[in-house]
Amino acid sequence: MFQKFIKLCLLTFAITILPAVRVQALTTTVYNQEQLKKALQDSSITTITLGNDIETTEKINITRSVTIDGNGHTMKYVGTFGSSGSKDNTVWGGIYLLQVYQTEATIKNIKLTGGNAGLLVNGSKVTLVGTIDVSGNGFGGIELAQGSGVDRISHLILSDNAKIVNTTEDSNRPTLWVPNNSDPAILEKDGLQQTINSNQELSLEEITELFQSQENPSTGDFLFPYYICTILGILGVVIYFKKAIA
Repeated sequence: MFQKFIKLCLLTFAITILPAVRVQALTTTVYNQEQLKKALQDSSITTITLGNDIETTEKINITRSVTIDGNGHTMKYVGTFGSSGSKDNTVWGGIYLLQVYQTEATIKNIKLTGGNAGLLVNGSKVTLVGTIDVSGNGFGGIELAQGSGVDRISHLILSDNAKIVNTTEDSNRPTLWVPNNSDPAILEKDGLQQTINSNQELSLEEITELFQSQENPSTGDFLFPYYICTILGILGVVIYFKKAIA
């Protein structure tokens, strides 16, 4: 009887303690490229937080569901580009600071700079939270693409407080784009989804304008005619009852 009691106590202790231990293991802080790569390989870690600015000599691939919390820090690419080994990030080498490949991820409060582009959403669903700075990349900020052998549509979600920053944006370096060899992608904010077509490029202003449109999300029709019809209908009802009372 006493042994059964001891086993029951041990079982109760395990049920109580293990979940707390497990939760602590789900979040980790990294301080360099190698720690970041190692954390991404550990499927038990759901949130990776940057403890300081990080320099990387290679593209960082995200292939599983995870949150990258930049904590206000910067990831900067300091490697080379292309077969020539150039240090010029306007030489194409397919270098993105982060590439999210066929999975879901959340990117928070981070600056991604120094690469050909800051972020590649590759057949994935990515949610941006807080300030995402993609300034200082050779070809632009964020690419929404599929790539060879990828069937999933790229889907970028801007959370309520998401703010994209790109101080080096120009006609040759858009903030967001879909390449011409990819299917259309989805850009979403506040539940409203916009389709970004193949070979379409967007500036910060154009991204803002997409979600400031007065179009009805369900029909695509302008809401102004509905407002006019509603007002006229109310006036008609008022006039009718006035005549009826008279």
